[in-house]
Amino acid sequence: MPISAKDILYEDNHLIAVNKRAGDIVQVDETGDEPLDEQVKKYLAAKYNKPNGAFLGVIHRLDRPVSGLILFAKTSKSLERMNAIFKNRAVTKTYFAVVHQKPAQTEGKLVHWLIKNSQKNVVTAHNREVPGSQRSELDYQLLGQVGSFYLLKVNPLTGRSHQIRVQLSSMGCPIVGDNKYGYPRGSKKGSICLHARKLEFVHPVQKEPITIFAPLPIDGFWERFEQF
Repeated sequence: MPISAKDILYEDNHLIAVNKRAGDIVQVDETGDEPLDEQVKKYLAAKYNKPNGAFLGVIHRLDRPVSGLILFAKTSKSLERMNAIFKNRAVTKTYFAVVHQKPAQTEGKLVHWLIKNSQKNVVTAHNREVPGSQRSELDYQLLGQVGSFYLLKVNPLTGRSHQIRVQLSSMGCPIVGDNKYGYPRGSKKGSICLHARKLEFVHPVQKEPITIFAPLPIDGFWERFEQF
């Protein structure tokens, strides 16, 4: 399903933020499915009547089964500056994750060294530095419980592939639906209960603080956590 105006969370002359659906890929891969960046290009070209197409720069990515806020650049200048903002960790990223196992502590910091097997697209976490590993950090906080499920707020301090998924699994709290990282059942929808909820940063051109929120998916499950 192509994106429409209702999927746009924020837009100005320099940036556009989209509420990604779980199952969408951000950039082209071997599946041949239409990626989100191409959908956004088509949306912009139609909106602004650009028959030769619209520029769009990918600033960051979300895993295919993850939903939520993803930010794109509409100009090369904003792409360069936002890349620097992310590289310098001058952006606060907030995710919501639903787990079935209550964390031993209601809040804390996780530090692991991650290694990615690109052929299998799987990341392993280690408690100490090992050859070829990357240090990965995140903060988490237990926001509440609904039935037998627990909602965590997660703030990754680094931007490693599959970081939140493998780090939460490593503390005994795999994300609901994420059978790649230890949850016993996968989702029929090809989604996991991880949602990119919020981004906070200083606008690369206007130099003003920006906060963008992504509403939770309407899928029959996430609605129960709207109170948080």
